[in-house]
Amino acid sequence: MDQLNVAVLGCAGIAWRKTLPALSADPSVRLRAVASRTGEKAARFAAAFGCEAVTGYQALLERPGIDAVYIPLPAGLRAEWIARALEAGKHVLAEKPLTTAAGTARELVELSEKRGLLLMEGFMFLHHRVHRAVGELVAEGRIGEPRMFSAEFTIPPLPAGDIRHRPDLGGGALFDLGSYTVRAARHYCGPGLSPAGAVLVEDPVTGVDVSGAALLSAGPMTAQVSFGMVHHYRSRYTLRGSEGTITLDRAFTPPPTVRPVVRVDRQDRTEELTLPADDHFANLVTAFATTALRGGDFTGHGEDIVRQAVLLERIRLAAAAGPHPA
Repeated sequence: MDQLNVAVLGCAGIAWRKTLPALSADPSVRLRAVASRTGEKAARFAAAFGCEAVTGYQALLERPGIDAVYIPLPAGLRAEWIARALEAGKHVLAEKPLTTAAGTARELVELSEKRGLLLMEGFMFLHHRVHRAVGELVAEGRIGEPRMFSAEFTIPPLPAGDIRHRPDLGGGALFDLGSYTVRAARHYCGPGLSPAGAVLVEDPVTGVDVSGAALLSAGPMTAQVSFGMVHHYRSRYTLRGSEGTITLDRAFTPPPTVRPVVRVDRQDRTEELTLPADDHFANLVTAFATTALRGGDFTGHGEDIVRQAVLLERIRLAAAAGPHPA
């Protein structure tokens, strides 16, 4: 098989703006169908991207000729439909975070391994070539020995009806924005990160966390991450070493037309390296399709999912256990 037959389970905004265009353009993918709870919405999406419309998520999973599904449902709904898709024999690419509980993540990974299926968490930013370039600079010793990583991802206040204000759908800043900063910290600091402290600020009306921060440690490396959805926009990370610093702006959401600039500061000079533009959504789709088509051992993807879910859960628990005002 030289093409992966993919369907989309849910008509989310991220699917319309980013993932469906990437799926429909990738030569290794054949976009077969898109499903919504309502036929009208499914028909609008299907007409725009040249595939079939299906009413109902289960009806999509029961259709023949579909090898894999992309699931952009809200975080609180993903686990059920990921499990159903795996039970139906489909490879799954799901938006992040995959689940809102580490135990559920383990169960889904175990199910995917039992079925011999690929389960991938869609951290698209990791597939942008700029992060590989940053890693190469670190490996070359451009900042000496890495000592500390810091990341910020904040956005302005969201409309009142946004699903990220709903705790029942897995809303909140930690899952939506903090997951990016935590995943980036794991990318550069290694798998052994653990929280030394954390704070989550809760909205008393909605009950979701609207901002937060965590201090993480892993051997000689420390990481500081901050995130929120009541702030000025910021998307940046910094790697500090014994001899210099690397900084990347627009680290998590660079448009495909923007050429990222990596700044390298040392004691005697500053360099700004402008890299080629790249489309991390297209790269993610290609990585998912080629991995599924190639087959083999998908264990690494499952281990990564569990590590991420465990660390997010430990950050939430650390924040709950921290000091509170009288």
